[in-house]
Amino acid sequence: MATRKTTTPRKTAAPVPAKCEPCKGTGEVAQTVRVGRKRRSVGQQAGICLACFGTGEAPE
Repeated sequence: MATRKTTTPRKTAAPVPAKCEPCKGTGEVAQTVRVGRKRRSVGQQAGICLACFGTGEAPE
């Protein structure tokens, strides 16, 4: 009698969560900083994304 070949079931990868649209999955968004009377732009300041609260995953 021939030996049986046993196979292990394939494991499927866990589903990848969708990325948050405003922060593109980084969890941070940039806001332009304006100063002076004429409100000129001097740079950007980073903060957490309020849509996903910094997780980077799209809210359901």
